[in-house]
Amino acid sequence: MIYFVKFISHKMKYTLAQLQKELILRTPDEIADIAMKLAKYKKENKEYLTYLLFGVEDEKQYIQESKLKLDDLFYEINRKSAYTTKKGLQKVVRNLTKFIKNSKLKQTELELRIHFCNKVKSTRINLDVSNVISNIYYREIDKIKLAYSKLHEDLQYDYKVDLEKLNINIV
Repeated sequence: MIYFVKFISHKMKYTLAQLQKELILRTPDEIADIAMKLAKYKKENKEYLTYLLFGVEDEKQYIQESKLKLDDLFYEINRKSAYTTKKGLQKVVRNLTKFIKNSKLKQTELELRIHFCNKVKSTRINLDVSNVISNIYYREIDKIKLAYSKLHEDLQYDYKVDLEKLNINIV
């Protein structure tokens, strides 16, 4: 019986190429049905499908909406203790990562991470109260530097002023 279970679970693994070939064989109605089942299955799938259908066409609007959602999350942070502040920041970072993951554009990543760091400064979250809080902030700074280094030189110039406001030195 155990052998049979192992055989079935092994058989269920398919590569992306195999899945793509199978999707090509399906009708548009079947593909739409599959997409709807995936969207119902997981919240992240629904959000990603929403981005693909509506957000890709207007990336600036997606960035603005993402910034507003991040602002709302910052507003919800309970700053009564270092622990609750840390938990609130971790929630913001989780959402930030999700927004960046949906887009996959370095410009969007850079704008959203810069916005996060600006919000940390403007809300005057004390980075010295906890190592975890300061690590969250400085990890985002490192990710900003990495995303910045992957941009084209012309785009790097556009973001240079924003980085100087955050006192980020790009070598």
